[in-house]
Amino acid sequence: QVQLVQSGGGLVQPGGSLRLSCAASGSIFSSNTMGWYRQAPGKQRELVASVTSGGSTNYADSVKGRFAISRDNAKNTVYLQMSSLKPEDTAVYYCKLDQISWSNTIYAYWGQGTQVTVSS
Repeated sequence: QVQLVQSGGGLVQPGGSLRLSCAASGSIFSSNTMGWYRQAPGKQRELVASVTSGGSTNYADSVKGRFAISRDNAKNTVYLQMSSLKPEDTAVYYCKLDQISWSNTIYAYWGQGTQVTVSS
């Protein structure tokens, strides 16, 4: 089993910055992908950014140039540095880990979610 514990989030003004953290524990394979998703009221959950254990990153077009994802493989922790925040960034942010077992079965695990509110 894998558990993901998130921290960070809160209320910030437009143009401000915030950093989210997500620490994974349990049976984590060496090859995996960790990412951040968000869901605003009345909207579908969407991928914000992801990073593989090899360091390859992917970003949603709406956050490119403003958000940065990084990870510490030794600590199995992923971070999301959020800058130049906009009101439309307001959502519940979720951490996710994906990994493939030796039987080629994909396992997905989710964090508990944390609220990010951008408002003046």
